[in-house]
Amino acid sequence: MAVAHLVLRVAAAAGLAVDAAVHASLAGRYDLVSATVSQGDLFRIEAGAAALAALLVLLWRRPVGDLFGWLTAGAGIAALLVYRYDDLGAFGPFPNMYEPIWYTDKVRALAGQALALVALTPLLIAGFRRRPARAS
Repeated sequence: MAVAHLVLRVAAAAGLAVDAAVHASLAGRYDLVSATVSQGDLFRIEAGAAALAALLVLLWRRPVGDLFGWLTAGAGIAALLVYRYDDLGAFGPFPNMYEPIWYTDKVRALAGQALALVALTPLLIAGFRRRPARAS
């Protein structure tokens, strides 16, 4: 079981690292897509969150770190798919990020996020099953 968990952690961290790298590399190209916050800034936030999640998954190895990674990957997938298929327009401080095309970096980010989500799901299930119930 320990080997399987290690493989899942490495896969999840690799997926999150791909997500972080893609978003960091694209951030500058999206600085002009702006409301109060630019899309470039949102990409930098995603890159930072994914990088932190990768480190937590690899080094801290706790369910709460795995959950952070899972939520980061899941939120990234949700945002990518929503803004690929639906033109929500700008709202609040967020710019209109509608982009109805697929390109290599978008596919890479999606693949990295999906890999992380798939690898972290069994780790979360196992991690929360191992935690003893608190006595009342």
